[in-house]
Amino acid sequence: MIWLILLRKCLNNMFTIALVGRPNVGKSSLFNRILQKKIAVVDSQPGITRDRNYAVCDWNGINFNLIDTGGMVPNSEDLMEKMIFDQTEFALHEADLIIFIVDNQVGTDPIDRGIARKLNRAGKKLILVANKVDNETVERDIYDFMKLGLGEPLPVSATIGLGIGELLDRIIELLPEQIKSDGSDAEIIRVALAGRPNVGKSSFINALLGENRLIVTPIAGTTRDAVDTPFEHNGQKYILIDTAGLRRKYKIHENIEFYTSLRSNRAIENCDVALVMIDASDGITVQDQRILEQVFSVRRPALLLINKWDLVEKDSRTADEFSKEVVSVLAKYGHLPMIFISALTGQRVEKVLSLTKKIYHEARKRIPTPALNDFLQEVVSKKHPPAKQGKYIKFHYVTQSEVNPPTFIFFSNRPKMIAKSYISYLNNQIRDKFGFEGVPFRVKFRKK
Repeated sequence: MIWLILLRKCLNNMFTIALVGRPNVGKSSLFNRILQKKIAVVDSQPGITRDRNYAVCDWNGINFNLIDTGGMVPNSEDLMEKMIFDQTEFALHEADLIIFIVDNQVGTDPIDRGIARKLNRAGKKLILVANKVDNETVERDIYDFMKLGLGEPLPVSATIGLGIGELLDRIIELLPEQIKSDGSDAEIIRVALAGRPNVGKSSFINALLGENRLIVTPIAGTTRDAVDTPFEHNGQKYILIDTAGLRRKYKIHENIEFYTSLRSNRAIENCDVALVMIDASDGITVQDQRILEQVFSVRRPALLLINKWDLVEKDSRTADEFSKEVVSVLAKYGHLPMIFISALTGQRVEKVLSLTKKIYHEARKRIPTPALNDFLQEVVSKKHPPAKQGKYIKFHYVTQSEVNPPTFIFFSNRPKMIAKSYISYLNNQIRDKFGFEGVPFRVKFRKK
């Protein structure tokens, strides 16, 4: 697995910094403060961050990767703590610089000392940060951490922002001279994985990356945050966002679960393409339909992933029969392409990326106005809009005003009298003629 990490680092060519420490020292708070965005879920309950969360930080024109990790508990017998520890070890191998965060309000404890011994053996550049230093009085306590043998700690407060500028300046000092902001305009496709809890979203990302980047267990709700994972495939850069499983609102009980659900919703709103994953062994559920409704309410392009296809007993007609079931249940999402995959075996996982890239470009496709008006003449000659209240409806011309989502404006003498059935006819004709597979588009009518 380590060689895959090193290979991807070479391809990415960006300095990587990992935030590590025991649970509840403020790693996610510091992650959010440095990025000046509330990306990671923060709560007083330890163990909220479980996977590695990635983001790109820009300070004084220099870019670097920042990784938020789960709390390290060396030698723990708890299954989840062991898996979090493994995730953090991956981050340590991937990082060029480690920021070791300790809690100034608590002082050193055996877990801190165990982590310090491990980091000393890692032999990497390191900054010791004493968090929760909210005033000058408590700042004197930071020197207790000198006994960890990692040098003088830097006092910060992730909550109020104290010392963050000094920390970032220290980071820049430790960067190699050749690392500069390249100002690259290469497009990055943001892909959000959405679905019910435990349908296999994290397993899908792990299969795609060829490593256990995200924690996977049979326990529904293992993913507690929307986790960003930079990735490159065939020269195209992606950010894969593994969202927490979306459940019905009345089933959301914990305060943490409310915020993770909110973060997942925002990830869907801000993505370029949503991959909506469905468990093939369960078929199409009501909650699957609600998730699709949510994706299309914010007009996000989407691809339907039918996962766990390896668990379904099948014959030569099973895929066709399942497709017909999907089309019948999801009639209004008939334009959605679907692909049958197995995140467990890796079946057709890479093909998902080629379809995702195609949908991304479909959402940004612009149809020339002359082609649109030739199309308008053709569809109207086949089926003229019905008169209403004895008044004749005439179209003058059509143009595409926007992309992502594509928006078409039809100019007519009586735009308010166009029947809904004729609007549906125009929608279907646009798809038949111009494609827009997996892309929701808008049709508007205005008076000339």
